[in-house]
Amino acid sequence: MGDYNPLALENQLCFPLYAASRAVIKKYKPFLNEIGLTYTQYIVMMVLWAESPMNVKALGERLYLDSGTLTPLLKKLEKIGIVTRSRSDKDERELVVSLTERGEHLREQAVEIPSKMSGCVSLTAEDVGALYGLLYKLLDRLR
Repeated sequence: MGDYNPLALENQLCFPLYAASRAVIKKYKPFLNEIGLTYTQYIVMMVLWAESPMNVKALGERLYLDSGTLTPLLKKLEKIGIVTRSRSDKDERELVVSLTERGEHLREQAVEIPSKMSGCVSLTAEDVGALYGLLYKLLDRLR
């Protein structure tokens, strides 16, 4: 083992994941500022644009967010008029999030963001596919 230092930053898998995540989110910021969302609000909206209405618990699971993080996000999105939160007709204990008309229209403003972002990340399609696969494999094993 020799000179291996288990506490050296360069020997930690978590650090490049953390730093890369922060760098990617920083690249999103100017595009998201144009539509008035933070990155975390944006990922909530991406799920809702694909599937609304949605149970809050399922939304949290899909985004790997706990209710302590998700609830304030949803309250803020409701306050700015792009989602509503209501009790389920089937089960009063269940909270459901739905897009408002304004939230639906926001999708039209956001539709170009993924292509703009692909220009910011200079990886080949093959590298992106490999990275995507590895990251989801890691997420599945950590769950």
